[in-house]
Amino acid sequence: MREMKKIIDQRYLESIQAKQRSRERHPDDLIRAATMIVDSFNSENKLLIFGNGGSAADAQHIAAEFVNRFMIERPPLPALALSTDTSILTSISNDYSFNDVFSKQVKALGLEGDVAWGISTSGTSANVLEALAVARDQGLQTIGMTGKKTTGMSEVAQVLLTVEAGDTARVQECHITMAHIIVELVDYQLFQRLTLR
Repeated sequence: MREMKKIIDQRYLESIQAKQRSRERHPDDLIRAATMIVDSFNSENKLLIFGNGGSAADAQHIAAEFVNRFMIERPPLPALALSTDTSILTSISNDYSFNDVFSKQVKALGLEGDVAWGISTSGTSANVLEALAVARDQGLQTIGMTGKKTTGMSEVAQVLLTVEAGDTARVQECHITMAHIIVELVDYQLFQRLTLR
């Protein structure tokens, strides 16, 4: 029992410390990301979000916050997770390569003025990097979320949100916190309603 409580305390502490580092490092980047999305929505464009595994789940989670609602009642906002259509994902993987599963969707769905938001805890996911590169080349704005490693992502993401943490779990915990902050900032900019309690 004592050892398990030590594990609990340590994991909470690691998560708090990682979030504190992100809080200190990225306030301006979070505002830039939110403003980029607001400008896109105001121009009747959309948000495309993608990642693998837990990051795919985060992409779906974030898209749902925009399309449904987050903390305030407001109209639906146009966001789409690119990890949800199994027929598209499996056909591209089968006929071409898993590295193409997001980039082909960006080519098909992305329009100049849209925002592409790629999530990779390692920073090296080939399909995420390829999709961000395609998005950039097609005139989309780009946001990247990663852990400590920024290999390649810094070249394709206009706003880069990194997390200084050693474990994937801690990175993911920071990613969803930052994503929630971005959604809240978008809501605030679009609807000028404070959500602080």
